[in-house]
Amino acid sequence: MIRAWLELARISNLPTVWTNVTAGWLLAGGSLQNPILAWMLLAGSLLYAGGMILNDAADAKFDAEHRRERPIPSGRADLTTAWVVSLSMLVSGWCVAVFLGGACWGITSALVGCILLYDFYHKPWIGAVWVMGACRVLLYLMPGMPCQTAICPTWWLPAGLPALGLGAYIVGLTMVARMEAQGSAISHWRSGFARLLLWMPGILAAIRLFDTQRLRPLLILADFRPLLPLIFIFLFAAIVALASWIMKQGGPAIGRAVGFLLAGIAVVDALAVSQISLPLAFGFAALAPLLRLWQRWIAAT
Repeated sequence: MIRAWLELARISNLPTVWTNVTAGWLLAGGSLQNPILAWMLLAGSLLYAGGMILNDAADAKFDAEHRRERPIPSGRADLTTAWVVSLSMLVSGWCVAVFLGGACWGITSALVGCILLYDFYHKPWIGAVWVMGACRVLLYLMPGMPCQTAICPTWWLPAGLPALGLGAYIVGLTMVARMEAQGSAISHWRSGFARLLLWMPGILAAIRLFDTQRLRPLLILADFRPLLPLIFIFLFAAIVALASWIMKQGGPAIGRAVGFLLAGIAVVDALAVSQISLPLAFGFAALAPLLRLWQRWIAAT
């Protein structure tokens, strides 16, 4: 029974929620020692797990016809209970974020709204892939408000660009996987756009890294430490290239490639925090192979 609920919550992806929230918090000026971060991590976990369980509850009829191995159609989890648990987790996550974490109620409400919109419309609406990307963007931005001493029009900028890069990555991941499954029916323009989105976090990280101001110590003092984040850019590129190569094999290989890319979310977060804390970035990156191992026990999709 426990395993069925872990499958419903896609628990193998949960650590990427923790890295998202932590990265967003740090980029907005927060500290790892601040206890509010723990509330934000709990809120993110509740919103993610609730959204995943609701996804299966909303898809129960479709899964009964096409994915009978899923916990609800197979009888390992009760549909009514799934509805109650998922909606309760979404409400609890919103309350924890806003009332205990001090998060912006508007951003948190938008996140819950995107979760609901995706869960109910991802099957009939192809544009739902953008809503999925928006969920990760808002998850990144949600922890940012408590870090601010004053409300400022540019409060979102430190975390905003990495958040948009992650959102593009999620959209690109989904689009590429769907197009590979469809085969030759997809135009080259659409395929190229999807792959560009997939590479966007690395592109944005490279732009930040090679900013003239950041490279001044290298140019003046021959201090090469500012180039250390290149490690994570190369690692990210390797993951995307490997997953793209696997995906071209088609069939079951597509699911394996998507698993690599989902685990790669931790590396995307490593790219974001590498300018702040290299040890933490290495810790995030080290999660990627562990997530792949966990996916063998609990499926990521």
